[in-house]
Amino acid sequence: MNKISILGMATLSFLWAGMTFAQEEEEETMFTYATYLYCDTSKEDAADADAANGVDAMNKLVADGAIAGWGWLEHHTGGKWRRIRYHNATSLQGAFDGLAAINEALTAAAGEDDDGDGGACPSHDDYIWQIENGSSGDRGAIGFSVYYTCDIVNEGRADEIVEEYVAPIMNKIVEDGGLSSWGWSSHVIGGKYRRLQTMTAPDLATLLTGRATVLAEVYAENSAAGAEFAEICGDHSDYIWNIVHESSN
Repeated sequence: MNKISILGMATLSFLWAGMTFAQEEEEETMFTYATYLYCDTSKEDAADADAANGVDAMNKLVADGAIAGWGWLEHHTGGKWRRIRYHNATSLQGAFDGLAAINEALTAAAGEDDDGDGGACPSHDDYIWQIENGSSGDRGAIGFSVYYTCDIVNEGRADEIVEEYVAPIMNKIVEDGGLSSWGWSSHVIGGKYRRLQTMTAPDLATLLTGRATVLAEVYAENSAAGAEFAEICGDHSDYIWNIVHESSN
């Protein structure tokens, strides 16, 4: 694990893991249900083919309003997670309902004779994130995700620091075309990680340049806030993801 003053940036993921959404006066609450898959690297093509075969079924769920969006991400650089499948919903119950709808739709789309991904990804970790901050617009083709472990008592202060000091910098970089998107999400259900920061770009070079710009500007302008953030959410894990499939309404 690493320790930094603030932001080793991200996604979905990332992941952002996982999606990013505009900060508006009457913004909908958005949740991301993310399944982080551990895969046999010699069999990952089967998992990717399985995901590709389900694209139409997943997109129909978005069109029908069963989920607000979804995505499939492939590991580029980072830890042991190899793939992410995620979906978005406007409520916690909706996230679980969406999971049930996805399982049903993908099973129907695969057909009775399908053997799934052939055991390519036999285990996983589930997280549910609540999207707290971020940019609007389309995400790029590659993303940087930072998964933070935080002091639970004081993690709300970390959110305030992001809102006050980091968001204006990130929004300006996105506006100027240095990044495609960024996001900040809080833990709802899952493992040890308490906060998720994502950033995306059209290619790796732009992503790394954008991340470096963010870090330089945050350090230069807000060193005291950065030190405070590091005390709350200093330990983290970094991932870079290839964003293969995504759709949102």
